[in-house]
Amino acid sequence: MSKKLSYKGMLAPGTQEKIRLRTLKGKKGYKITKFQLISNLPGSTAYEYVAKITKVEEPSIVADVNFTDSKLMAVVYLKGSFQSTQAPTTERIIFDNEITNQNMFINISDAAAGSTACNYYIELEVVELSDIQATELTLRNIRQVVSVGST
Repeated sequence: MSKKLSYKGMLAPGTQEKIRLRTLKGKKGYKITKFQLISNLPGSTAYEYVAKITKVEEPSIVADVNFTDSKLMAVVYLKGSFQSTQAPTTERIIFDNEITNQNMFINISDAAAGSTACNYYIELEVVELSDIQATELTLRNIRQVVSVGST
């Protein structure tokens, strides 16, 4: 039986938060199994959220989604309206082969330029890593941090 962790919170559009996962030896990996959003004021405002989970902190929070970005682990698009006749539109994509043993970051933007906060819910599966896997994931993360810092 695998162990699951869950995280929840609320972010205003244009902000991000660190999800602290780092362990002392890096021998535990984390894989996203669920990523959901709901507006802070569902049904009362129009919104077009784009939420992303990345391996490193994003220098700027934008609604652009690029699947060739190796730092991207998951994305959710949620569009809603204050009109009760329109059902919300949701697109959720999780790269299920992505495992990390470092901290992750969640950021939320509103493509409709709204300012209503958004709630998020994330479930992670804990994966035991071998020494080689832990070293490889740690080195990969260091490279991504260095490449983001040099741009």
